[in-house]
Amino acid sequence: MNYELVIDSNPKGVVIALLDDKRLIELHNEKRGQSFSVGDIYLGRIRKIMPGLNAAFVDVGYEKDAFLHYLDLGPQARSFVKFTKSVLTGKQKHSALNYFKLEKDIDKTGKITEVLSQQQKILVQIAKEPISTKGPRITTEISIAGRYLVLIPFADKISISQKIKNSSEKDRLKKALAALKPNNFGLIVRTAAENKKVAELDADLKDLMDKWKTCFEQLRNADPPQKVLGELDRTSAMLRDMLNPTFNSIYTNDISLFEDTKKYIQTISPEKEKIVKQYKGNQPIFEFFGIEKQIKASFGRTVSMKGGAYLVIEHTEAMHVVDVNSGHRTKSDNDQETNAFEVNAEAAKELARQLRLRDMGGIIVVDFIDMHNAENKKKLFQLLRDEMKPDKAKHTILPPTRFGLVQITRERVRPEMNIKTVETCPACGGSGEVEASILFTDELENHLRFIIKEQNEKKITLCVHPYVAAYLTKGIISTRLKWQYKYGGKIEVRPYESYHMLEYHFLDKNQEEIKV
Repeated sequence: MNYELVIDSNPKGVVIALLDDKRLIELHNEKRGQSFSVGDIYLGRIRKIMPGLNAAFVDVGYEKDAFLHYLDLGPQARSFVKFTKSVLTGKQKHSALNYFKLEKDIDKTGKITEVLSQQQKILVQIAKEPISTKGPRITTEISIAGRYLVLIPFADKISISQKIKNSSEKDRLKKALAALKPNNFGLIVRTAAENKKVAELDADLKDLMDKWKTCFEQLRNADPPQKVLGELDRTSAMLRDMLNPTFNSIYTNDISLFEDTKKYIQTISPEKEKIVKQYKGNQPIFEFFGIEKQIKASFGRTVSMKGGAYLVIEHTEAMHVVDVNSGHRTKSDNDQETNAFEVNAEAAKELARQLRLRDMGGIIVVDFIDMHNAENKKKLFQLLRDEMKPDKAKHTILPPTRFGLVQITRERVRPEMNIKTVETCPACGGSGEVEASILFTDELENHLRFIIKEQNEKKITLCVHPYVAAYLTKGIISTRLKWQYKYGGKIEVRPYESYHMLEYHFLDKNQEEIKV
């Protein structure tokens, strides 16, 4: 596998694309000013306790109160409550927990009213971002993730990732970390820690303890609702969680993001510093790497596959439904059962990609093409499981039913990635009426004249569809050159394949959009 990360920084935010052998498999959109991120730690205030639900609603600053179920309290909930109160009243003067007396673990079948009370201040962590009409889902079982380790306050055990199979390596890691672990802190050893030196693990642990200290310092003077510790931004979090030996390139079009990413790589994996590269091409970075086209082809109700088959993906409030269709795919030399299996196998691979790409969660029901051979059903089920192994979201796949339906549940921690692939009519803008096309260049010229003469912008980039760009730049004395001579500014015409025919935007010398 050949992993590449392409990061597009624009005025609206940062869009991160993960490519596997040039094929888009994950897309993350981190909007500027986004309020919540999974992993953020807040000091909240309990607004309402619902004994019937065995849950509480907590104010963490969002328009909808966050939901905290009893099962999300974690066994050390009373210790967290005691710690929060001690810090806020000034009794707890240090972030270290060496002399902190732990409270008894809560009962697994207990009542939330036995642990929490109305208007109580409580330290919580975002477990799921706000989705649809629901507020964030939170937990008091706080953990702080690093490159190799996860720090868990008020726990006292060391857990090793199940993906580390070597028993002697597990023993080595446990012994090494038992000597390093601070009192009243637990650790989860991540897969990336396998075969790492003790010095590297110690450095990661010290970094996590520094973060816990920051959380403690912020908590001392906090007033709910207030964030006391922020998770890494999505870019750094992806690098932390995904960087591995097959990761061979990271491209970004933003100089500050390039420097930040390079600096972050130096801290977590110095030998891979050279894989970070700044993209300086004239073409938009996503178009250069062919990502824009893949986005348009991969999102939407219908997703086509190479062999002519296609998926139809429908979304309801309760679940997602996927229908597999063979389309025009027929092979005369194969019988119906063989054709059905081949289409289903291709669909299983695309489905696994779509779930990651769109970050679809909840219940997914897939209607594969009917197969009568029990062995083929078994092969399809195993293939789907294998294809979904790289998916980091927790998921469960049930075997095909007698009707050929496969049911999947997939963890949902943030809103589904939804990109509109249909475009507004370029001529009428959705109104059903069009202006004379002959006036289009006059409209562009009028805007240019105003920007150069009235707004005194001397360097302008005009972003248009490639066909329009070709028209404006053709010939020895092109329309673009005529405009430059006439108005005195420097005009660059930049083609964007993702634009509809008559769409256009103006950028200033800093590549920021000029509103017209």
